[in-house]
Amino acid sequence: MQLSSLNRVSSFKSAGKLITGHGAAQQLQSYVQTLGMKCPLLVTDSGVVASGTLEIITEQLMALNVTYEVFDQVTPEPEVEIVEICTRAFIAGQHDSVIAIGGGSAMDIAKCVAVYARYEGPLEGLFGENKVARREVPLIAMSTTAGTGSEVTNIAILSDKAQQMKKGIVSDCLLPDVAIVAPELTLSCPRSVTAASGVDALVHAVEAYLSNFATPITDALAVKAMNLIVHALPKAFANPNHLQAREDMATGSLLAGLAFGNAGVGAVHALAYPLGGRYHLAHGVTNALLLPFVMEWNKLACVERFRGIAVAFDEPVTGLSDDAVADLVIKRLHKLCADVEIPSGLRSFDIPESAIPALAAEAINVERLLRNNPRVLTQADIEAIYHAAY
Repeated sequence: MQLSSLNRVSSFKSAGKLITGHGAAQQLQSYVQTLGMKCPLLVTDSGVVASGTLEIITEQLMALNVTYEVFDQVTPEPEVEIVEICTRAFIAGQHDSVIAIGGGSAMDIAKCVAVYARYEGPLEGLFGENKVARREVPLIAMSTTAGTGSEVTNIAILSDKAQQMKKGIVSDCLLPDVAIVAPELTLSCPRSVTAASGVDALVHAVEAYLSNFATPITDALAVKAMNLIVHALPKAFANPNHLQAREDMATGSLLAGLAFGNAGVGAVHALAYPLGGRYHLAHGVTNALLLPFVMEWNKLACVERFRGIAVAFDEPVTGLSDDAVADLVIKRLHKLCADVEIPSGLRSFDIPESAIPALAAEAINVERLLRNNPRVLTQADIEAIYHAAY
Protein backbone atom coordinates (compact mmCIF):
# COMPACT_ATOMS: atom_id res chain seq x y z
CA MET A 1 0.00 0.00 0.00
CA GLN A 2 1.30 3.44 -0.91
CA LEU A 3 1.80 5.87 1.96
CA SER A 4 -0.17 8.54 0.08
CA SER A 5 -3.32 6.45 0.51
CA LEU A 6 -3.00 6.35 4.32
CA ASN A 7 -4.40 8.84 6.81
CA ARG A 8 -1.80 10.80 8.73
CA VAL A 9 -1.38 10.16 12.44
CA SER A 10 -3.72 12.46 14.35
CA SER A 11 -4.99 13.07 17.85
CA PHE A 12 -8.36 14.27 19.12
CA LYS A 13 -9.06 16.68 21.95
CA SER A 14 -12.16 17.99 23.68
CA ALA A 15 -13.41 19.05 27.09
CA GLY A 16 -12.92 16.43 29.78
CA LYS A 17 -16.62 15.54 29.76
CA LEU A 18 -19.54 16.58 27.53
CA ILE A 19 -23.09 16.85 28.86
CA THR A 20 -25.67 17.49 26.14
CA GLY A 21 -29.37 17.42 25.40
CA HIS A 22 -32.54 19.05 26.71
CA GLY A 23 -32.30 19.35 30.50
CA ALA A 24 -28.50 19.12 30.55
CA ALA A 25 -28.24 22.40 32.46
CA GLN A 26 -29.72 20.67 35.52
CA GLN A 27 -26.68 18.39 35.65
CA LEU A 28 -24.40 21.22 36.80
CA GLN A 29 -24.94 20.38 40.47
CA SER A 30 -23.37 16.94 40.09
CA TYR A 31 -20.20 18.23 38.43
CA VAL A 32 -19.75 21.10 40.88
CA GLN A 33 -19.54 18.40 43.55
CA THR A 34 -17.30 16.11 41.47
CA LEU A 35 -14.80 18.92 40.84
CA GLY A 36 -14.87 20.02 44.45
CA MET A 37 -16.02 23.55 43.67
CA LYS A 38 -16.59 25.38 46.96
CA CYS A 39 -16.42 29.02 45.86
CA PRO A 40 -16.77 29.42 42.06
CA LEU A 41 -16.70 32.69 40.16
CA LEU A 42 -19.51 32.80 37.58
CA VAL A 43 -18.24 34.54 34.44
CA THR A 44 -20.98 35.93 32.21
CA ASP A 45 -22.39 39.12 30.71
CA SER A 46 -25.14 41.55 31.64
CA GLY A 47 -27.46 40.21 28.93
CA VAL A 48 -27.44 36.71 30.39
CA VAL A 49 -28.11 38.13 33.85
CA ALA A 50 -31.00 40.28 32.58
CA SER A 51 -32.56 37.32 30.74
CA GLY A 52 -32.92 35.31 33.93
CA THR A 53 -30.93 32.41 32.47
CA LEU A 54 -28.41 32.63 35.29
CA GLU A 55 -31.05 31.55 37.80
CA ILE A 56 -30.88 27.99 36.43
CA ILE A 57 -27.27 27.91 37.62
CA THR A 58 -27.52 29.84 40.88
CA GLU A 59 -30.47 27.80 42.17
CA GLN A 60 -28.36 24.65 41.93
CA LEU A 61 -25.40 26.28 43.68
CA MET A 62 -27.60 27.55 46.52
CA ALA A 63 -29.06 24.06 46.94
CA LEU A 64 -25.50 22.86 47.57
CA ASN A 65 -24.77 25.77 49.95
CA VAL A 66 -21.94 26.75 47.58
CA THR A 67 -20.65 30.30 47.91
CA TYR A 68 -20.38 32.11 44.58
CA GLU A 69 -20.02 35.54 43.02
CA VAL A 70 -21.04 36.77 39.59
CA PHE A 71 -18.71 38.63 37.25
CA ASP A 72 -20.95 40.07 34.54
CA GLN A 73 -18.63 42.60 32.89
CA VAL A 74 -17.83 40.48 29.83
CA THR A 75 -18.35 42.42 26.60
CA PRO A 76 -18.68 41.28 22.97
CA GLU A 77 -15.27 40.77 21.37
CA PRO A 78 -13.73 41.15 24.86
CA GLU A 79 -10.53 43.10 25.31
CA VAL A 80 -7.40 41.98 27.12
CA GLU A 81 -8.24 44.28 30.02
CA ILE A 82 -11.36 42.24 30.86
CA VAL A 83 -9.15 39.26 31.69
CA GLU A 84 -7.12 41.42 34.07
CA ILE A 85 -10.26 42.81 35.75
CA CYS A 86 -11.90 39.40 36.05
CA THR A 87 -8.72 37.82 37.42
CA ARG A 88 -8.49 40.49 40.11
CA ALA A 89 -12.11 39.68 41.07
CA PHE A 90 -11.23 35.98 41.20
CA ILE A 91 -8.28 36.57 43.51
CA ALA A 92 -10.03 39.17 45.69
CA GLY A 93 -12.98 36.82 46.22
CA GLN A 94 -10.67 33.90 47.08
CA HIS A 95 -12.44 31.79 44.47
CA ASP A 96 -11.32 28.23 43.79
CA SER A 97 -12.97 27.60 40.42
CA VAL A 98 -14.69 29.16 37.40
CA ILE A 99 -18.04 28.52 35.73
CA ALA A 100 -18.58 30.23 32.37
CA ILE A 101 -22.18 30.95 31.36
CA GLY A 102 -22.63 32.70 28.02
CA GLY A 103 -21.41 32.82 24.47
CA GLY A 104 -17.85 32.61 23.21
CA SER A 105 -16.82 35.87 24.86
CA ALA A 106 -17.74 34.69 28.37
CA MET A 107 -16.14 31.32 27.82
CA ASP A 108 -12.93 32.81 26.42
CA ILE A 109 -12.59 35.15 29.40
CA ALA A 110 -13.29 32.29 31.82
CA LYS A 111 -10.74 30.05 30.12
CA CYS A 112 -8.11 32.78 30.31
CA VAL A 113 -8.82 33.49 33.99
CA ALA A 114 -8.61 29.79 34.83
CA VAL A 115 -5.00 29.67 33.61
CA TYR A 116 -3.93 33.25 34.41
CA ALA A 117 -5.09 33.32 38.04
CA ARG A 118 -2.28 30.97 39.10
CA TYR A 119 0.27 32.20 36.54
CA GLU A 120 3.31 34.09 37.78
CA GLY A 121 3.93 36.56 35.00
CA PRO A 122 2.21 39.01 32.64
CA LEU A 123 -0.76 37.91 30.56
CA GLU A 124 1.24 38.74 27.44
CA GLY A 125 3.42 35.73 28.21
CA LEU A 126 0.53 33.38 27.51
CA PHE A 127 -0.31 34.60 24.00
CA GLY A 128 0.62 32.24 21.21
CA GLU A 129 0.67 28.46 20.94
CA ASN A 130 1.44 26.17 23.87
CA LYS A 131 2.69 28.89 26.22
CA VAL A 132 0.47 27.65 29.09
CA ALA A 133 2.17 25.00 31.20
CA ARG A 134 -0.76 24.00 33.41
CA ARG A 135 -4.20 24.90 34.74
CA GLU A 136 -4.89 24.44 38.44
CA VAL A 137 -8.36 26.04 38.54
CA PRO A 138 -11.37 23.76 37.82
CA LEU A 139 -13.45 25.03 34.90
CA ILE A 140 -17.00 24.33 33.69
CA ALA A 141 -18.35 25.93 30.49
CA MET A 142 -22.07 26.34 29.80
CA SER A 143 -23.05 27.81 26.44
CA THR A 144 -26.03 30.15 26.01
CA THR A 145 -25.48 30.56 22.26
CA ALA A 146 -25.13 28.01 19.47
CA GLY A 147 -22.11 29.15 17.56
CA THR A 148 -18.60 29.50 18.94
CA GLY A 149 -17.87 25.96 20.10
CA SER A 150 -15.55 27.53 22.68
CA GLU A 151 -16.75 25.06 25.30
CA VAL A 152 -14.79 22.28 23.57
CA THR A 153 -11.81 24.12 22.04
CA ASN A 154 -8.33 24.90 23.32
CA ILE A 155 -8.24 28.53 22.25
CA ALA A 156 -9.33 31.89 23.60
CA ILE A 157 -9.38 35.03 21.46
CA LEU A 158 -9.06 38.55 22.87
CA SER A 159 -9.02 42.03 21.36
CA ASP A 160 -5.99 44.22 21.89
CA LYS A 161 -7.40 47.74 21.72
CA ALA A 162 -4.01 49.44 21.66
CA GLN A 163 -2.69 47.36 18.76
CA GLN A 164 -6.12 47.06 17.05
CA MET A 165 -5.75 43.32 16.57
CA LYS A 166 -6.96 39.98 17.85
CA LYS A 167 -4.68 37.84 20.00
CA GLY A 168 -5.06 34.19 20.92
CA ILE A 169 -4.02 31.87 23.71
CA VAL A 170 -3.79 28.34 22.35
CA SER A 171 -3.21 25.47 24.76
CA ASP A 172 -4.88 22.21 25.70
CA CYS A 173 -4.91 23.57 29.26
CA LEU A 174 -7.80 25.80 28.14
CA LEU A 175 -10.06 22.81 27.53
CA PRO A 176 -12.78 22.88 30.22
CA ASP A 177 -13.13 20.00 32.66
CA VAL A 178 -16.85 19.85 31.84
CA ALA A 179 -18.82 21.35 28.94
CA ILE A 180 -22.60 21.53 29.33
CA VAL A 181 -24.50 22.17 26.10
CA ALA A 182 -28.17 22.61 26.93
CA PRO A 183 -30.64 23.96 24.34
CA GLU A 184 -32.83 25.46 27.07
CA LEU A 185 -30.04 27.93 27.86
CA THR A 186 -30.21 29.33 24.31
CA LEU A 187 -33.93 30.21 24.32
CA SER A 188 -33.30 33.79 25.48
CA CYS A 189 -30.64 34.39 22.81
CA PRO A 190 -31.55 37.49 20.69
CA ARG A 191 -32.41 36.84 17.04
CA SER A 192 -29.38 38.79 15.78
CA VAL A 193 -27.05 36.71 17.98
CA THR A 194 -28.83 33.50 16.94
CA ALA A 195 -28.12 34.41 13.32
CA ALA A 196 -24.51 35.51 13.69
CA SER A 197 -23.49 32.72 16.05
CA GLY A 198 -25.35 30.16 13.96
CA VAL A 199 -23.57 31.07 10.74
CA ASP A 200 -20.33 31.18 12.73
CA ALA A 201 -20.92 27.55 13.70
CA LEU A 202 -21.51 26.70 10.05
CA VAL A 203 -18.22 28.42 9.15
CA HIS A 204 -16.46 26.25 11.74
CA ALA A 205 -17.87 23.09 10.19
CA VAL A 206 -17.15 24.11 6.59
CA GLU A 207 -13.60 25.29 7.29
CA ALA A 208 -12.83 22.18 9.34
CA TYR A 209 -14.10 20.02 6.46
CA LEU A 210 -11.90 21.84 3.93
CA SER A 211 -8.89 22.12 6.26
CA ASN A 212 -5.53 20.69 5.25
CA PHE A 213 -5.60 18.88 8.60
CA ALA A 214 -9.04 17.30 8.31
CA THR A 215 -9.32 13.66 9.37
CA PRO A 216 -12.06 11.03 8.97
CA ILE A 217 -13.19 11.86 12.53
CA THR A 218 -13.39 15.61 11.98
CA ASP A 219 -15.06 15.08 8.60
CA ALA A 220 -17.83 13.02 10.19
CA LEU A 221 -18.39 15.69 12.84
CA ALA A 222 -18.31 18.53 10.31
CA VAL A 223 -20.74 16.88 7.88
CA LYS A 224 -23.31 16.17 10.61
CA ALA A 225 -22.87 19.71 11.97
CA MET A 226 -23.46 21.24 8.54
CA ASN A 227 -26.59 19.15 8.03
CA LEU A 228 -28.07 20.15 11.38
CA ILE A 229 -27.21 23.84 11.16
CA VAL A 230 -28.30 24.55 7.59
CA HIS A 231 -31.80 23.21 8.35
CA ALA A 232 -32.21 24.35 11.97
CA LEU A 233 -30.82 27.89 11.82
CA PRO A 234 -33.63 29.44 9.74
CA LYS A 235 -36.19 27.82 12.07
CA ALA A 236 -34.46 29.01 15.26
CA PHE A 237 -34.16 32.50 13.75
CA ALA A 238 -37.82 32.63 12.66
CA ASN A 239 -39.16 31.13 15.91
CA PRO A 240 -36.80 31.55 18.90
CA ASN A 241 -38.99 29.22 21.00
CA HIS A 242 -38.65 26.30 18.56
CA LEU A 243 -36.99 23.92 21.03
CA GLN A 244 -36.13 21.22 18.46
CA ALA A 245 -34.41 23.80 16.26
CA ARG A 246 -32.58 25.13 19.33
CA GLU A 247 -31.46 21.62 20.25
CA ASP A 248 -30.30 20.90 16.70
CA MET A 249 -28.37 24.19 16.68
CA ALA A 250 -26.78 23.43 20.05
CA THR A 251 -25.73 19.99 18.85
CA GLY A 252 -24.56 21.29 15.47
CA SER A 253 -22.50 24.01 17.12
CA LEU A 254 -20.93 21.47 19.48
CA LEU A 255 -20.06 19.09 16.64
CA ALA A 256 -18.60 21.96 14.63
CA GLY A 257 -16.54 23.00 17.65
CA LEU A 258 -15.17 19.49 18.00
CA ALA A 259 -14.36 19.43 14.27
CA PHE A 260 -12.53 22.75 14.06
CA GLY A 261 -10.97 22.30 17.50
CA ASN A 262 -9.00 19.46 15.96
CA ALA A 263 -8.79 20.21 12.21
CA GLY A 264 -8.51 24.00 12.53
CA VAL A 265 -10.17 26.82 10.62
CA GLY A 266 -8.78 28.74 7.67
CA ALA A 267 -8.90 31.91 5.63
CA VAL A 268 -12.41 33.00 6.66
CA HIS A 269 -11.22 33.40 10.25
CA ALA A 270 -7.86 34.83 9.23
CA LEU A 271 -9.54 37.58 7.21
CA ALA A 272 -12.13 38.19 9.93
CA TYR A 273 -9.54 38.92 12.64
CA PRO A 274 -8.44 42.34 11.31
CA LEU A 275 -12.07 43.40 10.86
CA GLY A 276 -12.79 42.58 14.49
CA GLY A 277 -9.60 44.18 15.75
CA ARG A 278 -9.86 47.43 13.77
CA TYR A 279 -13.61 47.94 13.55
CA HIS A 280 -14.88 45.92 16.52
CA LEU A 281 -17.30 43.95 14.37
CA ALA A 282 -18.91 40.86 15.88
CA HIS A 283 -16.86 37.77 15.08
CA GLY A 284 -19.86 35.78 13.88
CA VAL A 285 -20.99 38.55 11.53
CA THR A 286 -17.58 38.96 9.89
CA ASN A 287 -17.22 35.20 9.42
CA ALA A 288 -20.69 34.99 7.90
CA LEU A 289 -20.03 37.91 5.60
CA LEU A 290 -16.72 36.51 4.33
CA LEU A 291 -17.64 32.81 4.05
CA PRO A 292 -19.13 32.67 0.52
CA PHE A 293 -16.33 34.79 -0.94
CA VAL A 294 -13.51 32.74 0.61
CA MET A 295 -15.31 29.59 -0.56
CA GLU A 296 -15.35 30.95 -4.11
CA TRP A 297 -11.60 31.55 -3.88
CA ASN A 298 -10.84 28.13 -2.34
CA LYS A 299 -12.85 26.28 -4.98
CA LEU A 300 -9.85 25.94 -7.30
CA ALA A 301 -7.84 24.01 -4.69
CA CYS A 302 -10.47 21.54 -3.48
CA VAL A 303 -13.50 21.64 -5.76
CA GLU A 304 -14.20 17.92 -5.29
CA ARG A 305 -14.69 18.44 -1.53
CA PHE A 306 -17.65 20.73 -2.18
CA ARG A 307 -19.69 17.68 -3.14
CA GLY A 308 -19.57 16.46 0.46
CA ILE A 309 -20.81 19.87 1.62
CA ALA A 310 -23.63 19.81 -0.92
CA VAL A 311 -24.72 16.37 0.26
CA ALA A 312 -24.68 17.64 3.87
CA PHE A 313 -26.91 20.52 2.71
CA ASP A 314 -29.26 17.98 1.04
CA GLU A 315 -28.71 19.64 -2.32
CA PRO A 316 -29.37 17.51 -5.45
CA VAL A 317 -25.99 16.77 -7.05
CA THR A 318 -26.67 13.80 -9.35
CA GLY A 319 -25.35 14.48 -12.82
CA LEU A 320 -23.68 17.77 -11.89
CA SER A 321 -20.01 18.50 -12.43
CA ASP A 322 -17.79 19.38 -9.47
CA ASP A 323 -17.78 23.02 -10.56
CA ALA A 324 -21.57 23.12 -10.76
CA VAL A 325 -21.86 21.50 -7.32
CA ALA A 326 -19.44 24.07 -5.85
CA ASP A 327 -21.48 26.91 -7.33
CA LEU A 328 -24.63 25.38 -5.84
CA VAL A 329 -23.01 25.32 -2.38
CA ILE A 330 -21.90 28.94 -2.60
CA LYS A 331 -25.35 30.03 -3.77
CA ARG A 332 -26.93 28.19 -0.80
CA LEU A 333 -24.55 29.97 1.60
CA HIS A 334 -25.49 33.37 0.20
CA LYS A 335 -29.19 32.49 0.58
CA LEU A 336 -28.80 31.28 4.16
CA CYS A 337 -27.01 34.47 5.20
CA ALA A 338 -29.73 36.56 3.55
CA ASP A 339 -32.50 34.50 5.18
CA VAL A 340 -31.14 35.23 8.67
CA GLU A 341 -30.51 38.87 7.80
CA ILE A 342 -26.73 38.93 7.91
CA PRO A 343 -25.67 42.30 6.40
CA SER A 344 -24.18 41.90 2.95
CA GLY A 345 -20.94 43.63 2.13
CA LEU A 346 -18.23 45.36 4.15
CA ARG A 347 -19.68 48.67 3.01
CA SER A 348 -22.64 47.97 5.28
CA PHE A 349 -20.34 48.72 8.23
CA ASP A 350 -18.93 51.99 6.86
CA ILE A 351 -15.53 50.42 6.27
CA PRO A 352 -13.72 52.48 3.62
CA GLU A 353 -12.58 50.48 0.61
CA SER A 354 -9.24 52.27 0.95
CA ALA A 355 -8.64 50.27 4.16
CA ILE A 356 -8.47 46.96 2.30
CA PRO A 357 -4.66 46.94 1.70
CA ALA A 358 -4.03 47.48 5.41
CA LEU A 359 -6.52 44.76 6.32
CA ALA A 360 -4.84 42.35 3.91
CA ALA A 361 -1.42 43.19 5.34
CA GLU A 362 -2.67 42.16 8.79
CA ALA A 363 -4.53 39.05 7.60
CA ILE A 364 -1.51 37.60 5.77
CA ASN A 365 0.27 37.44 9.12
CA VAL A 366 -2.35 35.15 10.67
CA GLU A 367 -0.20 32.18 9.69
CA ARG A 368 -1.62 29.88 12.38
CA LEU A 369 -4.93 29.82 10.46
CA LEU A 370 -3.79 30.34 6.88
CA ARG A 371 -1.69 27.18 7.02
CA ASN A 372 -4.95 25.21 7.42
CA ASN A 373 -6.51 26.76 4.32
CA PRO A 374 -6.69 24.49 1.23
CA ARG A 375 -5.52 27.26 -1.09
CA VAL A 376 -2.30 29.15 -0.45
CA LEU A 377 -3.17 32.85 -0.42
CA THR A 378 -0.95 35.80 -1.21
CA GLN A 379 -1.56 39.27 0.15
CA ALA A 380 -2.90 40.24 -3.28
CA ASP A 381 -5.32 37.29 -3.14
CA ILE A 382 -6.59 38.45 0.24
CA GLU A 383 -7.10 41.96 -1.08
CA ALA A 384 -9.13 40.49 -3.95
CA ILE A 385 -11.36 38.58 -1.49
CA TYR A 386 -11.97 41.72 0.58
CA HIS A 387 -12.86 43.64 -2.59
CA ALA A 388 -15.28 40.88 -3.64
CA ALA A 389 -16.89 41.01 -0.19
CA TYR A 390 -17.09 44.80 -0.20
